[in-house]
Amino acid sequence: MDDQRADEEAVAGIRTALDDAARGLSEAGARDEALAVLVPRRRTLGIPREPVLKPVGRVWRLGVLLLGADGTLYATGHLVRATPPGRTQYVSVSAETRRAYRAAAERGHFRDGETVDFDAPPLDLTADALRASPGPLILREGRPLVRWSASSDQTVDFHAYLAERVELLVHPPEGA
Repeated sequence: MDDQRADEEAVAGIRTALDDAARGLSEAGARDEALAVLVPRRRTLGIPREPVLKPVGRVWRLGVLLLGADGTLYATGHLVRATPPGRTQYVSVSAETRRAYRAAAERGHFRDGETVDFDAPPLDLTADALRASPGPLILREGRPLVRWSASSDQTVDFHAYLAERVELLVHPPEGA
């Protein structure tokens, strides 16, 4: 029972820290990015529609996490810079994939040069979900931890990680 209480307190601490971070980033006017959903190619009334990145909000990128102004936390998925896609050159599959994402961002009417985050799943901030999480935020023995990558078991303290990332956005290094 004590482990469960510790986990619940840790989750409450996570939520408080996220609310404080969102408030601080907003007050500081920190640089945010677009959050989008990739709508795949489809037909509407028989008319073919190309894939589009549909805007759904704004987030602050905190390394492996994205934070919405409402305190919603997302795992960082993919990102693309909204620039003219250019023409098909068949250089490599990855280059053509990036070109297709840029074209989808252009169809989503993002401003030129905007960073667009997509395929970013929201994180379930409950003790049970965080204990079993394969994602970037996990809970171990009442301690919230951030995993550097999905393939890594290396973790750091969530609160220290969040404070460092918020500080970098509020006071970016010169030239960044």
